[in-house]
Amino acid sequence: MNGPHDLGGQMGFGAVAPEVDEPIFHAEWEKRALGVTLAAGAMGHWTIDESRYARECLHPADYYASSYYEIWTKALERLLVRHGFVTEDELAAGRAHGAGATPKRVLRAADVPGALARGGPCDRAVAAAPRFSSGARVQTRTMHPQGHTRLPRYARGKVGVIEAVRGGFVFPDANAHGAGEAPQHLYTVVFSARELWGEAADATLSVSIDAWESYLEPADEP
Repeated sequence: MNGPHDLGGQMGFGAVAPEVDEPIFHAEWEKRALGVTLAAGAMGHWTIDESRYARECLHPADYYASSYYEIWTKALERLLVRHGFVTEDELAAGRAHGAGATPKRVLRAADVPGALARGGPCDRAVAAAPRFSSGARVQTRTMHPQGHTRLPRYARGKVGVIEAVRGGFVFPDANAHGAGEAPQHLYTVVFSARELWGEAADATLSVSIDAWESYLEPADEP
């Protein structure tokens, strides 16, 4: 999906300006936004990939006008409506009119430290051998899917070199849409800056991305 989130290499947004001594949270409500999002995800009705896709689907004007945790909160509203926990009328009113869906699980306060420590590992076994090996030249597919993808626009149709073979991982393009985990081999692919940005780019720079196997094809030898 070519959404508002995919800003790599886009012009007109100004330079990246890291905040000196940036706090973990800029306001108290951000702590609650994080907590509510994690607790809602722990109910087990959607995956991390579906939640990412919900953020990507915000209207660009809304996305760019929102802070980080505002984006999280707006996406969570979409997920809660989609899965029957609240209605649009309830969101507008700010209170429940009915019971809504029943969670599969409830994250209790006492269980939060353990749940955070476990995280959400997404490495999976893949029966087939990896198609590519370290050092192989590959070309990313030129694609513009309607749904979720982790292949950024700036790296599509580009030639790079396999830097590392990472093993099998959940395929987010399927998992975001309820099509199952469909694990694939994952590779770290390194690209020269000039391959990505053209001859005006700094020839000493390179960019590495993690790419699932179906994103890649063998590249012609130079």
